[in-house]
Amino acid sequence: MRTVFAASLAIAASLALSSASAETVGAVDTAFKLIGPDHKVVVEVFDDPKVAGVSCYLSRAKTGGIKGAIGLAEDKAESSVACRQVGPLSFPGKVPKQEEVFSERASIFFKHVRVVRMVDPKRNALIYLVYSDRLIDGSPKNSVTAVPVPGNQPIPLN
Repeated sequence: MRTVFAASLAIAASLALSSASAETVGAVDTAFKLIGPDHKVVVEVFDDPKVAGVSCYLSRAKTGGIKGAIGLAEDKAESSVACRQVGPLSFPGKVPKQEEVFSERASIFFKHVRVVRMVDPKRNALIYLVYSDRLIDGSPKNSVTAVPVPGNQPIPLN
């Protein structure tokens, strides 16, 4: 049991190191809480770590109240992603056909919001999917966006 737990921690640490980190763009309150912060929808942005010129905007629910203030709340599995070309596209190396590019904790235990980049070589496009998972029961709620890559610039697949 200890070995499985240690291996899980090692995998989680390596994913955290390879995923992008987000900066908050802004937030809006959705419900007033008398004690602790209000419930909000937060908009964050992160740059794709392996594709220069692509930024992804992520909106997601953040639970407030006392539990939210001390980090014990579980955020809802409702999020949206919109990735856009914000500069010249370049690929410093090969990219895998599918790779997690962002992950952030959505509860104190075992729930995350994840963004996965997929490559559609036939249409020369990058597809980004946001979803929420939990150790036992994830959510089918998701959002998808695509960034077209110019036809004269092939995506270097791994």
